[in-house]
Amino acid sequence: MSMIFFACVVRVRDGLPLSASTDFYHTQDFLEWKRRLKTLGLRLAQYPGRGSAGGRDFSIHFSSFGDVACMAICSCQCPAAMAFCFLETLWWEFTASYDTTCIGLASRPYAFLEFDSIIQKMKWHFNYVSSSQMESSLEKIHEELKLQPPVVLTLEDTDVANGVMNGHTPMPLEPAPNFRMEPVTALGILSLILNIMCAALNLIRGVHLAEHSLQVAHEEIGNILAFLVPFVACIFQCYLYLFYSPARTMKVEPLADPFPHRSGCSVFISDTNKAASGEAV
Repeated sequence: MSMIFFACVVRVRDGLPLSASTDFYHTQDFLEWKRRLKTLGLRLAQYPGRGSAGGRDFSIHFSSFGDVACMAICSCQCPAAMAFCFLETLWWEFTASYDTTCIGLASRPYAFLEFDSIIQKMKWHFNYVSSSQMESSLEKIHEELKLQPPVVLTLEDTDVANGVMNGHTPMPLEPAPNFRMEPVTALGILSLILNIMCAALNLIRGVHLAEHSLQVAHEEIGNILAFLVPFVACIFQCYLYLFYSPARTMKVEPLADPFPHRSGCSVFISDTNKAASGEAV
């Protein structure tokens, strides 16, 4: 019977997963515990050493030293000594395979995914080899746990509010300011018409001059640009009139609540919107 279902190696300072075992379990409960393990991995800097979080069917164990930590999801029947013996062996194998420089420079999740083959071999060894063959190692870990018991975490410690799991501090929700463009005045409309006319005249004169003068003398290029540059400037000014200009925006103040006695309903709607936003994964 399998005692160790899933194992991973993470970097302590930021919770970056470095490697993990292949996942063969897809039940809803197991996926929920994987989410708890991921959440706990982001908080390992708060719990140095060894720790456990147990539930009805599964338990999470972790062991960290330096900037590398090993975590595992085990059966609730798995002895703590066996779980920590597995994690300690996994830690030694990983640190022997990769130096601290490579671990520190890793920038993407699962940068050492090839280590999965070693994790699988170790899982098989601890799941199917009799405890009598590991008796000395288990006794050593058992004595260490007596002298220095692991930190016992509750299920609430492995849960997290929306947004915090990704390293973001929750910010109070405030309505974004509304902006709208001020209407164009009569003088602005006149200016727009004149800009369009000037742009058309500059374009016509520039193209006409280019057709007759470009083959005669290269000095005429400057004269052609003298018409085309104002044309572009007029078009840009028309764009500012028609589409966007920061000077023409004004903040629209929200309307006062016509039903102040129904403020409780607005709070309920706000909470509903927060719930509808979903949980971060």
